[in-house]
Amino acid sequence: MIREGRCTVVAEAGVNHNGDAGLALRLVEAAADAGADVVKFQLFRAEEVASAAAPKAGYQLRTTDEGQSQLDMLRALELELDAFPRLIEAARAHGIGFLCTCYAADELDFLDEAGVEAFKFASAQIVELPLLVHAAAKGKPLVVSTGMATTDEIAEALAAIGDAAPVVLLQCTTNYPSRVDEANLRTIPALRREFGVPVGYSDHTEGDAAAVAAVALGAVMVEKHLTLDRTMAGPDHAASLDPRQFRSMVQRIREAEAALGEPGKRPTPGELENAFVMRRSLFAAVDIAAGTTIEAEHLALRRPFSGLHPRLFSEVVGATARVDISADTPLARELLA
Repeated sequence: MIREGRCTVVAEAGVNHNGDAGLALRLVEAAADAGADVVKFQLFRAEEVASAAAPKAGYQLRTTDEGQSQLDMLRALELELDAFPRLIEAARAHGIGFLCTCYAADELDFLDEAGVEAFKFASAQIVELPLLVHAAAKGKPLVVSTGMATTDEIAEALAAIGDAAPVVLLQCTTNYPSRVDEANLRTIPALRREFGVPVGYSDHTEGDAAAVAAVALGAVMVEKHLTLDRTMAGPDHAASLDPRQFRSMVQRIREAEAALGEPGKRPTPGELENAFVMRRSLFAAVDIAAGTTIEAEHLALRRPFSGLHPRLFSEVVGATARVDISADTPLARELLA
């Protein structure tokens, strides 16, 4: 799922299906059409996620019915278990990968048997060490978001996982939407140095500037919410990208990757062609008679780069002209003694 030199773009469909399996399938198609490498959903049973007294987050109060409890909201966003094999198959048919966040060991087992390539953990789950350990025991990669976590909590999670499974950490700011100035993208290389694992970015900001910047800082994965319609009812639609916006983000990410190039400073083929026209070389500034000792005032730097290299200026001064050299002639070694 992680490829050298190419950021994996994850379309976070999440609960933007509003509990409708048909809408979820349309999100898989939209993710593929928009250029995503992976589509991601959530598998949960509301009663195992929230108690009846659990309050909604501020963003959920803004985007859903204030009178509806978090538990009732989650119930309305559940997908039946039999929807997930269909979603996995649809993702494969469209040539993209499939990820799914879940909240219980038996759900992990179900996804494992369904053939998922990796397990995704939401930011809130980084402190749920038994669930991480259960997933790690299966040996498949773990993608772990780090929103709300401290460095110590990340270290605890990685210590619990140990060498049982490869891990990708995702820098994340858990707010929907989060402000761009809270993205803290410099955490990406810092986490990579601190823990020696690949690091990506789960983006909850509006727009795609942070996602593109994350790629420039070495993010191996970028996750961004996708919806078919940002005006739909539901907690995450307003903080998501629609298919056109998502496609634009993917294009900008690929352009950023192309711009990054490879380490090491060297001229491009196009630059080598332009060097002949744009660089200057040593020319005769005036007519120089044969036998003349070359002085600085006899020399000029002019285009094209067809004469001696400018670095040879001091060597040419003091040399003798073998033949008559006309003004504006590019100098060559055979003209000098």
